[in-house]
Amino acid sequence: MQQDEVAARVRQVIDSTGVSAREFARRIVIDPSKLSRSLNGTRRFTAAELARIADIGGVDVGRLIGTTAGTAGDATPGAVSGTTGSAVGGPAATPSTVRAPSPSRPPSPSPSPEGGRPLQIVRETVRLIAERGFHAVRVADIAAACHTSTAAIHYHFPGRDELLEAAVRWCMDEDTRRRAEATAGTRHAGDELRLLIDLQTPRTEQQRRQWCVWLDLWAEAARSTTVGRLHVEYYRQWRGTVADVIRRGIEQGVFRPVDADSTALALTALIDGLASQVLATEPGRPGTGAQAMHDALLSHVDAALTAPVTD
Repeated sequence: MQQDEVAARVRQVIDSTGVSAREFARRIVIDPSKLSRSLNGTRRFTAAELARIADIGGVDVGRLIGTTAGTAGDATPGAVSGTTGSAVGGPAATPSTVRAPSPSRPPSPSPSPEGGRPLQIVRETVRLIAERGFHAVRVADIAAACHTSTAAIHYHFPGRDELLEAAVRWCMDEDTRRRAEATAGTRHAGDELRLLIDLQTPRTEQQRRQWCVWLDLWAEAARSTTVGRLHVEYYRQWRGTVADVIRRGIEQGVFRPVDADSTALALTALIDGLASQVLATEPGRPGTGAQAMHDALLSHVDAALTAPVTD
């Protein structure tokens, strides 16, 4: 199997979807730079990545690797070996445990979930992490939530590290997308910063679930090099977003001239600390509530940033 030939076939699949390589990377839940290196021939696609590419592109895996074997979709029991009932936090599968589906055992056709099977697996993984915590979620639980087999989960995400990385990346992308949608068309920097604070305040059950996932992933970032790198990258982007809003506010005269980067660092750290306290407080019980967090953040912004009104 020639690496450049596989890359050329993957390019054809991407072109056929009509989306950019970055958007395609989001759909198969990998780092865009990894996809770029694989397309340029400096990195090999993994078997699981090819499975996800085939699923999203609606093509046979065999077409990608240059054979007639295998189809996209769920794997057959013979396609992947592994412990079907293992926890998500269990041992990672080795590369040798994953291979293309056997030509004599084509997968049974099943309705394609919205966004494809890989995104469904990641979405359900994130939901279960929010409800139970990462180490309490088993592959069998994810398979049941996706109405598929554990072999299908291992087929797309053979090991713990790959599934966790995909979950973190999906959360990052979703958080970035929500911020972009909420602030689109907002010109006043003060209004934009308040919108960002609103998005980070866990008022609704959905927002609390999102924060629960982040807290679990923070703990993993302290132990996992891969997740740690993603954590650093996410916070670089998030603090950069806040710093850019502060700079615009300074230019507009609504914020005082401050060091935007250090101010953004302090504000995002305050958001994280207050959110942790809110999540530790049951709704309706004494403690730090969402409204108290929101009020404290606005008071901080007013004290640290708001420019005095001049006559």
